Amino acid sequence: MDSSPTALAKLLLPKTPLLLKTALWHSLSLSPQSSKWDLKTSLTVTMIREMTGPNASPQPIGKTQRFTLRDPGVKGKMWVSKVAMATPSEDDARQLLFKAVREMGTGEEKWEEPEQKGVEAEWNGYRSQAKDGEGEPVGMGEKEKYEALMQETTSQTTVLYFHGGAMYLLDPSGYRGLGARIARQTGGRVFNVRYRLSPQHAFPAALLDAFTAYLSLLSPPPGAFHEAVPAGKIVFGGDSAGGLCCTALLQLLLQIHRSAPDGHTPTVRFHGKLVDIPLPAGLALTSPWLDITRSLPSIENETTFDYLPPPSQTDKKDFPADEVWPANPPRADLYCEASALLHPLVSPLAAQDWSGSPPLFFSIGQEMLRDEGAVLAQRAVSQGVSVTWREFEAMPHVFAVLLDGLPESEVHYKEHTEFIKTVVEPAKPRLQSSAVMIRAKTLKREDKDVAAGLTQITDEEAKDMMVKGKERIERKFARGRDPAAERPML
Repeated sequence: MDSSPTALAKLLLPKTPLLLKTALWHSLSLSPQSSKWDLKTSLTVTMIREMTGPNASPQPIGKTQRFTLRDPGVKGKMWVSKVAMATPSEDDARQLLFKAVREMGTGEEKWEEPEQKGVEAEWNGYRSQAKDGEGEPVGMGEKEKYEALMQETTSQTTVLYFHGGAMYLLDPSGYRGLGARIARQTGGRVFNVRYRLSPQHAFPAALLDAFTAYLSLLSPPPGAFHEAVPAGKIVFGGDSAGGLCCTALLQLLLQIHRSAPDGHTPTVRFHGKLVDIPLPAGLALTSPWLDITRSLPSIENETTFDYLPPPSQTDKKDFPADEVWPANPPRADLYCEASALLHPLVSPLAAQDWSGSPPLFFSIGQEMLRDEGAVLAQRAVSQGVSVTWREFEAMPHVFAVLLDGLPESEVHYKEHTEFIKTVVEPAKPRLQSSAVMIRAKTLKREDKDVAAGLTQITDEEAKDMMVKGKERIERKFARGRDPAAERPML
């Protein structure tokens, strides 16, 4: 997957007739999307559908993964400070995670115990004086960059961010612009984690990295650039699979709190210190992926405005074998064993208890992952959790990340960052739950019932659908096929 101009031309030239047809149909208002989208959106989504849909040939996992890990460099109005923190000498945090995995499961799940690693991440901030396209200052070290980044912050707001990519693709280096934008609009900074990717590192390796990153913010390891960050100033943020990381990490923290003696904040020994484990100020989720089994109705029904291929379109495909997939021994899913698909820390939609959670923010398009977000949001509201739901008519998966400059994307970032600023306020009132539909193009706002108006799917129905989804994956795997090929690039 070469990204050179020649390779790009080879990719685009065969698609020219399709792009011309798309532009013509859009201008004549003949497509189902023409009344809701601008031309740029139509062309962008059409190209992604061609690259990921039923007409595309599956590529080896390792090849695709390497392509998405390429570093685009640092240019423009952003500070980037790369950090690699020391590995804790203790095993306490790791064992605390394993204890929670066992407590929250059925006992039938198979999973490997990953080794403890130090955190790799990038601090992202806004660089106000830089020109568009301007490179980093020559000769400046990573600590100096961090100090320069901090000089431009106006608050302690810290977003612990997890990138998307279906748990096997992408990297913080591709999210620098997003991190800088969040930093600019919140006055704070973003800590973008380079968590371990599957299939090389299956569940719960990424979750262990996420937990270690949170502890590292609360209690900096030796040599870290930053000072300790109060939990009340930390918001978990993530798009797509990054939303899975956020919600799984929250469920881990909730389980640790549930297991602690009444009235006591749980603690863990970390880099020689006994560290409290409080909850963060909130979660800001963008098109979160919450169901690894891909089983709720919108996965197949909400395809008009989305680009992700539904499982039915990819049912007869297999990833070509390479050095990383199939795994050795083979397993049914890139991220986990089939037996673990319904574990609450694998598929957070399976978690039934969200009581005690900090405020949750959802930004969702008219997309395939809509239903799982809606079910979880209503479940959380019913348990007393503050939920802010913002749904965007006719918008595809992670539209704001994909379609920068679109009016709907601007609304998303305003809502997203206002939520973050609100929940980290020192004297914040309780954030009241709300749900709003933002109409395409007009941006007209329509209130919805956040407690009962997001979906008619009950918790029990969602559970049954996920069980059937797990069985579908197991049957396909038993036939010698690759169920992971149904998984789109989330």
